[in-house]
Amino acid sequence: MPEAPQTPQPQLEAQKKNTGMAIVAYILFFIPLLTDSKNDPFVKYHVKQGFGLFICGLALSVLRWILPWFLGWIIDLASLGIFILFIIGIINASNGEEKPLPLIGKLANELKIV
Repeated sequence: MPEAPQTPQPQLEAQKKNTGMAIVAYILFFIPLLTDSKNDPFVKYHVKQGFGLFICGLALSVLRWILPWFLGWIIDLASLGIFILFIIGIINASNGEEKPLPLIGKLANELKIV
């Protein structure tokens, strides 16, 4: 009976590392840029998505600071949306998928980070 082809172990380890770095890209987007994973297209994709979330969160923080008494509840609701997008991004990265995040994913993918 012929043996089934086996996946080489180093390739499997590299894929786990890249998935891990893609997840880290949503938590601290710049960390994967400091490692050798910055050349991996999968990691770059998720770094761009994470950076897009960071920019949106930063913009909402500035708006919250400028307009604390006016439209504050809308900004809080948008912040909850950013958190939900953060969770979706981590799930996509852990599944090894390159799906753009709703609302900001296509714009974030156009960013020139690396």
